[in-house]
Amino acid sequence: MKEIVKDIRRWQKQDKKIAVARVIDLDGSGPRLPGAAMAVTEEGEVAGSVSGGCVEGAVVLEALEVIKNNKRHIVSFGYSDEEAFSVGLTCGGTVHLFIEPLDW
Repeated sequence: MKEIVKDIRRWQKQDKKIAVARVIDLDGSGPRLPGAAMAVTEEGEVAGSVSGGCVEGAVVLEALEVIKNNKRHIVSFGYSDEEAFSVGLTCGGTVHLFIEPLDW
């Protein structure tokens, strides 16, 4: 979370709407541990990472929906080890994220 604070503060000064996604749990292996965070503005600007690249695009889309609807929710993304290997990932596993709008 510390890695995205500078960007969040800058966006706050610009009065941008923001959603924050945080890893809250993993099933199996995952590239980022619980606590990893990503912030997304209403324009799609991104700070931080919750998956090291595997599902970042899908997380941005979910975050934009959270901003639009102003409703937090939990989402999960995952691959079996076999599926992961077939698409070029080194491991499978499921990452569970809590995504919420940032309320100033």
